[in-house]
Amino acid sequence: MRRPLDLRHVISPSLRDLIELANTHDFDRVTEQVRDLHGCTNPVNLHGWTVTTDQTTKQVVRSYRSEDEPSGRLLTTCGNRRSSRCPACSRVYAADTYHLIKAGLSGGKNVAETVRDHPRAFVTLTAPSFGPVHNRKTDHAGKLRPCGCGAHHAEDEPALGTPLDPATYDYTGAVLWNAHAGQLWARFTTYLRRALAEHLGMTQKALNAALRVSFAKVAEYQKRGLVHFHAVIRFDGPDGHTTPPPPWATFDALNAAVGMAVERARLTVASDAIGERVIAWGGRFKVDSITALGDGELTDARVAEYTDAKVAGYVAKYATKNAEGAGTVDRTLMCRPCAGRGYVRGPDGFHDRCAECDGTGQAEPIKALPVQQHVRQMIRTAWDLGHLPEFAELKLWKWAHMLGFRGHFSTKSRAYSTTLGALRDVRRAWRLAQAEAARARAGLPATDENTTLVTASSWTYLSSGYRPGEELLAAQVRHDIAHTARLKHEGLVPA
Repeated sequence: MRRPLDLRHVISPSLRDLIELANTHDFDRVTEQVRDLHGCTNPVNLHGWTVTTDQTTKQVVRSYRSEDEPSGRLLTTCGNRRSSRCPACSRVYAADTYHLIKAGLSGGKNVAETVRDHPRAFVTLTAPSFGPVHNRKTDHAGKLRPCGCGAHHAEDEPALGTPLDPATYDYTGAVLWNAHAGQLWARFTTYLRRALAEHLGMTQKALNAALRVSFAKVAEYQKRGLVHFHAVIRFDGPDGHTTPPPPWATFDALNAAVGMAVERARLTVASDAIGERVIAWGGRFKVDSITALGDGELTDARVAEYTDAKVAGYVAKYATKNAEGAGTVDRTLMCRPCAGRGYVRGPDGFHDRCAECDGTGQAEPIKALPVQQHVRQMIRTAWDLGHLPEFAELKLWKWAHMLGFRGHFSTKSRAYSTTLGALRDVRRAWRLAQAEAARARAGLPATDENTTLVTASSWTYLSSGYRPGEELLAAQVRHDIAHTARLKHEGLVPA
């Protein structure tokens, strides 16, 4: 019988745990389970079982119990789309978004390839100005001009996007614009169809019978802390991407309709505390025609033509971002025990001060956040507005860390292309095919395609994260993935 190791001299808890895993468990299985997560930073720990049986013969085809794992639990990926939280899972989300956008431009994934012949545009809609900010201006020749402060700012200068005069900057308007940006986009899509019918001299009913407007959009934060939207807008026939649009549905008509919709889309916000505000788009918007296929990278510097691959890559990049691009934090500031209210209901039914946040409602003090003063002021403004009765439904204290924006980062119309769910189903089918191949290698009979399988399962959430020793293994996996990607980029190994 092997004597237990004396690990008292090992200072590192992670290394001590790793040694224990290697000596007291099936270490190969531990390593395999961590590697199967492909570098996920915060895996979900589950306890439970699943059994798949042949409905006809009642024979068990597949079975699994987390109790059979060395650690007694199943690790599965967190699936977080945010690159600031989990780079590994966000890469999968970005890849899915890329294929979703690309399919709506070039076909594939059950989308007709003729869709590339439909009029398409890459549209950028921005927020209005709430006060002059530090920026990098250029003239028509592309030469850098001085900022309003008189200086020539570098591209990475922290001052970019911050107000020239914070005392006169309209922080209330900026936060309310972010909070209503999603609704403004919805209103824009409504006015786009109306404007298109007006431009073409026809009724909306006739337009809807002959044409469908499909779109996919993604939100991006500017350095000034305001979101703007990038959207792919496409004309289809009445049945979607399978039918061509009528000849009179041209890019020029789309361009004109976007300009009219930008001008007319409005929301009015009224409050006793701040008066009446009109939420509208900024005057700077852009509509570019998308050409079919192409190579290269699309950057923020505008180019004359956009291609399918470039646009899809550009949209996918921002689908995994949050507000960290504006310099804010990627976590809610709301105290969870009191839901940001600062009080909890006591046993006697009265409101008691929340002991967790000492009545502030904040999980961490806003004044202590490691952010710029401009961002801190937007967070504080969102927090204060959220506690006004007229803005209670916006729950701005919950979204203060997002500077008021509470919409989805990426959305699409129903018939734009495939769905993220369909792409995940394809991945699931591939994994099942891999499992069948493993059964064949093990000498087990293959599952009959005509067999009706019934799956029963029961799972319970335990926690999130790795054991200290598993974290070391995961760090090695992430290093190996990054190293392989770097070699591929340098052309040293096949892509």
